[in-house]
Amino acid sequence: MLSVFRPFIAICVLFSLSLATLAQSKGFDTGRMDTSTEACNDFYQYANGNWLKTTKIPAEYPSWGSFTIVYENNQNVLKKVVETAAKTTNAAKGSDTQLVGDYYASCMNEDALEKAGIEPIKPFLAEAAKVSTVKDLQKQIAMNHSRGLGGFFRFAIGNDDKNSSVNLASASQSGVGLPNRDYWFKDDAKSVETRQKYAEYMTNMFKLAGDTPEAAAAEAKTVMSIQKRFASAAKAPVDLRDSEANYNKKTLAELAQLTPNFSWTDYLRERGVPNVKEVNVGQPKFFEEMSKMMTEVPVSDWKAYLRWVVIADSAGSLTKAFRDESFNFNAKYLFGVQEQQARWKTCTAEVDGVIGESLGQEFVKTAFSPAAKKRMNELIDNLFAAYQERIQKLDWMSGATKAKALEKLAAYTRKIGYPDKLEGYKGLEIERGSYFQNNLKASEFLVRRNMAKATKPVDRSEWGMTPPTVNAYNNPQFNEIVFPAGILQPPFFDSAADDAINYGGIGAVIGHEITHGFDDEGSKYDAQGNLKTWWTDADRKTFDERSACVVEQFSKFKVGGDVFMNGKLTLGENTADLGGLTMAFAAFEKSMQGKPKPASIDKLTPEQRFFLGWAQAWAEVSTPQGEAFQAQNDPHAIARFRVNGPLSNMPEFAEAFACKQGAAMVREKVCNIW
Repeated sequence: MLSVFRPFIAICVLFSLSLATLAQSKGFDTGRMDTSTEACNDFYQYANGNWLKTTKIPAEYPSWGSFTIVYENNQNVLKKVVETAAKTTNAAKGSDTQLVGDYYASCMNEDALEKAGIEPIKPFLAEAAKVSTVKDLQKQIAMNHSRGLGGFFRFAIGNDDKNSSVNLASASQSGVGLPNRDYWFKDDAKSVETRQKYAEYMTNMFKLAGDTPEAAAAEAKTVMSIQKRFASAAKAPVDLRDSEANYNKKTLAELAQLTPNFSWTDYLRERGVPNVKEVNVGQPKFFEEMSKMMTEVPVSDWKAYLRWVVIADSAGSLTKAFRDESFNFNAKYLFGVQEQQARWKTCTAEVDGVIGESLGQEFVKTAFSPAAKKRMNELIDNLFAAYQERIQKLDWMSGATKAKALEKLAAYTRKIGYPDKLEGYKGLEIERGSYFQNNLKASEFLVRRNMAKATKPVDRSEWGMTPPTVNAYNNPQFNEIVFPAGILQPPFFDSAADDAINYGGIGAVIGHEITHGFDDEGSKYDAQGNLKTWWTDADRKTFDERSACVVEQFSKFKVGGDVFMNGKLTLGENTADLGGLTMAFAAFEKSMQGKPKPASIDKLTPEQRFFLGWAQAWAEVSTPQGEAFQAQNDPHAIARFRVNGPLSNMPEFAEAFACKQGAAMVREKVCNIW
């Protein structure tokens, strides 16, 4: 995956700005550059210094840069769509217009949210109160999961990692409350403070749900003890990247041995998938511990935990007081965000999240032309050709592994802009009444759709992102690369820009996603998308040694204070950046063969503009809290390191800017994989 918005966006703590001042209409701007800085000393500063010096982070964001600017511009397009739909009161029931318009209108009706108070969650709190046995508890877990509520563990239907042609149920760790398990066990001052702030947040939420201050504090303490115990058995973010370790397919009989106090037969029946006979258990030790907790933790404590799951997961569709408390911890404290977004932004993002296919079709009509799709296909063709040539010339890979790598490359499929096949929302009922109920119905609908995969063949036409999404991804199980229309905008892709800028921008993005199929995890999947060994032992050993160079490089990058990047956590993304830039530059050079060399523009050669295209696409200013959070939780490195890190390994960059050995942007120990 190219990049991700920080997790606070997923809980709808977004942004509000005057869009007229935000538009980034071209792929490159010399006005952003700081030419007083030597390109060979700090290329990120050279490319973006003036912009970095004058840009302030809007109060609604933890960071501000190309991704967020494009996101804002896309939201402005979507605003017209949702508002037009909301004004259409006679749309046919079940039509895209009706679903989008009524969902958006109900979300915007804040007076109705205030009037409803906590009434919407009272039935679910009452269910939690009635739990009196472990059997009751396990039934409630299944019921909550069917509603889209979290807690305990995650359960979903998706591709079988080792047989990508069939679907497989999978269960994975969850329920730790804080961003990851390490937050519970570090004793530094910041970690201690974070746990205290979390306790205060939880206590305040319980009070809003009707508890006395004393009862709320006691419940918060109880829930945190459960979450900490979950965390004690959970894997850290780095370990969660290991596909092979996370593949543990078990029969129901084997599951019964693993979790004797948790009935998977009952759970699957309650979830409506009694036909499931095998489940992949991502983290067996976590489920062993959960099984022990079923009987060792008193039912009264579990009732408090169930209450918390309902309250925390429902906060976004309750009163302003609930939303404010959630914002104060999950965005303001963790990320340094100062203000909540305007309500229309929250509601537009919600519509995209639950019925994004309907919304995306209108977005594409406005923001993504057939000519842009054609140009993307040409760029992808050129990147594949460069990769093929590069693999064939590798001096460290054996012929046997090269043959398999080329087979995988040739089998890649691509998705550009928007889905050609629509899933639709038949059966989803949305009304202009309760936003909470609409949110619940949409969640239940999407959960049922996922559960239905248990009896269906794999559908390789599915998309994992909506068309307006500012991102891209590689799906190793489908052996595909995917580029939503949302990211195919300046500065990543600009049909009016010269080839150098586009190859440095979207070309490197394309190369990045292709390289994910050959990074430390993606390289474990074969041409058919199966988790399978296709390397010789010697080649894998050499690959791991070369990858270790990237780990070492990025682990030395200091974020701030005592926080450093985690080279192991970010290895896949850093490898993809290095490989993507290498391939994109090779493709750009190949595109100029047999033609007169393009003239310099703005006194910059085509080669220089290529690297500037990459650097300006990653311009970003961040809050200290946001950067620290990213370093501990995100597999993507901080923006400035994503620029200077890979470029300092590239002789092509050094040649373009005449950098000498010993310069900061020329590493003595070069990392070279692809």
